[in-house]
Amino acid sequence: MLVLGIETATKTGGVALVGDRGVVAEYTSNIEVTHSERLMSLVDRMLKDTGIALAAVEGFAVSTGPGSFTGLRIGIATIKGISLATNKPIAAVPTLAALAWNLPHAAHAVCPLLDAKKKEVYAALYRLGRGELETVISETVLPLAELAARITEPVIFTGEGAQLFRQELQALFGSRALFAPLSATVPSAASVAELGRRAIMAGIRT
Repeated sequence: MLVLGIETATKTGGVALVGDRGVVAEYTSNIEVTHSERLMSLVDRMLKDTGIALAAVEGFAVSTGPGSFTGLRIGIATIKGISLATNKPIAAVPTLAALAWNLPHAAHAVCPLLDAKKKEVYAALYRLGRGELETVISETVLPLAELAARITEPVIFTGEGAQLFRQELQALFGSRALFAPLSATVPSAASVAELGRRAIMAGIRT
């Protein structure tokens, strides 16, 4: 099954195609234009470069937040329009889960963080093993100090919030705070597409 994924939850946006053999293509951009200006051009370029017609795509996946309200609205509206035009299924993928999926072989629990403003973060805690994503702490909004009180084990932080609050996290968690490489801290359309593909194949659709 070939699935097209869209990620627009943060300033870093992207599109990807994932099939039976893995990632076919992924285009990511972090530039000073809105998602509405670049999203469809990224989709068009990816399909042209891969030589894959939109009609050959069997399903769609979209990041559903948390994140930028405007970005998410654009991504969801775009994928709904394409789905209606092609009569293909959609899978909704939580942004934090997709971020955790960037670290599939992590030895420790993974905590994706996004800035929720007012000195709070969007957070969740996952374990990844044997190709599965286990939710330890469901998506929530809370201050960093409360997060530190809830997580007592070594943890890998990822997401834009991990970089934004790195010093605070190091002060609160000490040696328990580990950080994902920069390449894994941005939302990935390929992760969205892969998780969405799994959901569609399991019969879970939006």
